[in-house]
Amino acid sequence: MSPFLIFIIIFALIIFLSSFFTVKQQTSIIIERFGKFLSVRNSGLQFKIPLIDRIAGRVNLRIQQLDVLIETKTKDNVFIKMKVSVQFKVIQEHVYEAFYKLEYPHDQITAYVFDVVRAEVPKLILDDVFERKDDIAIGVKRELNEAMMTYGYDIINTLVTDIDPDIQVKNAMNRINAADREKTAAMFESEAQRIRIVAKAKAEAESKKLQGQGIADQRREIARGLVESVEVLNNVGINSQEASALIVITQHYDTLQAIGADTNSNLILLPNSPQAASDMLNGMVTSFTASNMIGEEMKKQPKRIKKSDSTSIDYNPSDTTNPTEDQS
Repeated sequence: MSPFLIFIIIFALIIFLSSFFTVKQQTSIIIERFGKFLSVRNSGLQFKIPLIDRIAGRVNLRIQQLDVLIETKTKDNVFIKMKVSVQFKVIQEHVYEAFYKLEYPHDQITAYVFDVVRAEVPKLILDDVFERKDDIAIGVKRELNEAMMTYGYDIINTLVTDIDPDIQVKNAMNRINAADREKTAAMFESEAQRIRIVAKAKAEAESKKLQGQGIADQRREIARGLVESVEVLNNVGINSQEASALIVITQHYDTLQAIGADTNSNLILLPNSPQAASDMLNGMVTSFTASNMIGEEMKKQPKRIKKSDSTSIDYNPSDTTNPTEDQS
């Protein structure tokens, strides 16, 4: 066999084998014939005419994600960075449009995201941006769907995954949050303290009430005991006055006994006879009376007033006549 024939056989075998190709799952392949679109081939074993048909490109049908980082300004002039994640895929029935109508789909999606975010965020203050981030994501998805459906792309979802204000604004927000939490904690602490004070006051009032009732009951029982004691003494021939004196003396000595039972007491006892208090009171009254009498007598005695020329005058405050001069 000549070398030329061998070359022809090998070339024919290569051409035959190149006529078959495989397409992976969730992938579509564009076939062109002489530079013109021919067909779209899906997953599986496929055939094309060698040297006439060619694979123009592959289109991924799986869901893809594009993260877009945007810097914009809010209504209250705070610069923030937002991260928007766009999940999209190529519609299998519109592979032709996705391949031929749009060359750089990622750049197109990024441009639409920038346009929507920079149109919506400047209308909101910073707090509203955090609260209404879902509304911003819905607005981005709606705008992208209207624009990208023409090119065979379906926007599955859009998510605002991060909102990052300027570091100084973030620190200020943290301080505001900390101050608000401290204010709330102080309010709770004040309320707790008020509850404790009210509870303590109620407990003290209840204690005083019970203590007063106890003292009243005690005095009532003491009075009842005294009445019974007087009645018993009257029954044995002792009149009420003598019975009262006897009871007072008995209580007096019972008190002295109770005081003496405490070995650690530093109490100093005055004379302990029943008449001691009366004698002490009488002595004090007598002393005050004598002191007053002496004071009145001293007021009645004349006072000697000395003049600058060595002349003295006897002056009695109670005497309304002219003072008498005494030449020294």
